[in-house]
Amino acid sequence: MESLQNLVTGTGLGLRRVFLSEMLASTPDSVDFYEVAPENWMGLGGKLGKQFRAMTERIPFVCHGLSLSLGSPDPLDEDFVQALKRFMSVHNIKFYSEHLSYCSYQGHLYDLMPIPFTHEAALHTAARIRRVQDILEQRIALENVSYYAAPGQEMTELDFFNTVVTEADCDILLDINNIYVNSVNHGYDAESFLRSIPAQRIAYAHIAGHYVQDENFLVDTHGADVIDPVWRLLAKAYEWFGVFPTLLERDFNIPEVAELLQEVNTIKSIQRAWAHQHEQQSA
Repeated sequence: MESLQNLVTGTGLGLRRVFLSEMLASTPDSVDFYEVAPENWMGLGGKLGKQFRAMTERIPFVCHGLSLSLGSPDPLDEDFVQALKRFMSVHNIKFYSEHLSYCSYQGHLYDLMPIPFTHEAALHTAARIRRVQDILEQRIALENVSYYAAPGQEMTELDFFNTVVTEADCDILLDINNIYVNSVNHGYDAESFLRSIPAQRIAYAHIAGHYVQDENFLVDTHGADVIDPVWRLLAKAYEWFGVFPTLLERDFNIPEVAELLQEVNTIKSIQRAWAHQHEQQSA
């Protein structure tokens, strides 16, 4: 199965409807690919549907799911996966990622809930991921999620995450902000966590902002600017693993496009700094 890094490169941006028209009118050079939640676009018609199709014809896209509920005890929604496969084919979208979480139990819960960190839950989730990959006929990526409680915990977050991706034989969507948020909320070292993931599985990364409720309690909102410690953690990831495609997420308090692009350009500048340093070391 082809690696995502052979399909998209550089820097990405989560596409939101509020700036779709602006992006269509003048696609920024700094954005190499876009990401969408397929649930928000699969049934779209009319003007927005035509605009979206015009975008997917011009620039690479990836999908980041919200509702597959990989850790749920409910039956896997294979009808949705089949519809997703058709949607991706129509728009030539090459890659799909989802959250290591669940959002349904006898109906949708409309939130991303933490899966219990147990060996049984890890194997259950991995089996569902393998089934999704079989239907889509491609590898998918799993995102490390933020969480605020760990009911029934028998394993560390790191061991649980690594067990799932190994058993599922899937890729990783590395969320840099989530590592930082969880490290503060749960008292572990973010760099140690980062160094302990199977880096060869990283397909691409997310970076985003969060809300500071208290000095020891952060909330992952995607509604603020990225802060310096998160930027530094991204730079560390490049230093250790090399540059991988990286995408800016912004879901709330969305500023003007020019402000979003400043952060996209920060990603690009960190990538260029790594490349420059790597060239000097190789010379």
